[in-house]
Amino acid sequence: MTGPRYTKLAQSLPATVPFVGPEAQERAMSRPFAARLGANENIFGPSPKAIAAMEQAASGIWMYGDPESHDLRHALADHHGVTPQNIVVGEGIDGLLGYLVRLLVEQGDSVVTSDGAYPTFNYHVAGFGGVLHKVPYHDDAEDLPALLTKAAEVDAKLVYFANPDNPMGSWRSGADIVAQLDNIPDGCVLLIDEAYIELAPEGTAAPVDINDPRVIRMRTFSKGYGMAGARVGYAMGEADFIRSFEKIRNHFGMNRAAQAGALAALKDADWLAETQVKVAEARDTITGIAAKFGLKALPSATNFVAIDCGRDATYAKSILDGLVARGVFVRMPFVEPQNRCIRLSCGPSEALALFDEALEDVLAELG
Repeated sequence: MTGPRYTKLAQSLPATVPFVGPEAQERAMSRPFAARLGANENIFGPSPKAIAAMEQAASGIWMYGDPESHDLRHALADHHGVTPQNIVVGEGIDGLLGYLVRLLVEQGDSVVTSDGAYPTFNYHVAGFGGVLHKVPYHDDAEDLPALLTKAAEVDAKLVYFANPDNPMGSWRSGADIVAQLDNIPDGCVLLIDEAYIELAPEGTAAPVDINDPRVIRMRTFSKGYGMAGARVGYAMGEADFIRSFEKIRNHFGMNRAAQAGALAALKDADWLAETQVKVAEARDTITGIAAKFGLKALPSATNFVAIDCGRDATYAKSILDGLVARGVFVRMPFVEPQNRCIRLSCGPSEALALFDEALEDVLAELG
């Protein structure tokens, strides 16, 4: 009896998960977290109208979802002032990243990203045999000029740039990004991950010409719209580029309830505005808690805040471990020097109060 005949590429890869989820940690601890503040989720939740739409759609869940996401794509096109042909919907930005890499990256092709940026992108690149070239952060922010310079050096086919950034929460103005577009090397695509754009200051979104084939932008309903569990994302770009996703995407990847919920959420501008206010207030609260204990909260354009613990990664990890032991789930960046920080999601006052209390205990214990 023989087993599967894996590809050489698959044999060369480790069997890893880019993130250890809070559920796995809860199972290991045999108890739930009291405050779930580590997964960059929008704890304030989705629009009640989105919930109602998903509940209504549940009775029809025996049917496949519309493989064209027709209604959602047309609503998004109206929202952004583009055509439906400029938009593809997918299973969150994570799923769309996989499709984009599959379209562009073959074994041995060069790809550029920031060292310490979103690891799921790196996971997809490795899965298709791409070669990652990493550029350091500059002042806790992704460095687009340096990314494009590296892309020219290594003949990269794809550059990943998040604005706003995860894990630091930093951001660049859209005008600054557009000013760099002519530095994109020939044959290279700039991917702008705009997952947190609804929570960022006015002017953060890059006003890129939708017909520019050098750029593709990705957005999600996971953050500002509070629907991380529904897995709804979309990419915007030049029509022929977007059309190419039809060659390789999972056409039945989007379930009916998720599509209905996203459509209702998009229409509920008032709920999004309320969420933006709540997130801004929570960022201020987190900043105040950090300052009270002599720590520094970094400026954030997202629904999370990175807190500079003031020492090295070992100290930051000790704080993280202490918080987790006290039932407060947080995370930290992986790469130096950003790993001097811990990172926690914005949330309701009661969750942040638990963080405040736990942080006081941990810092007292560490001395």
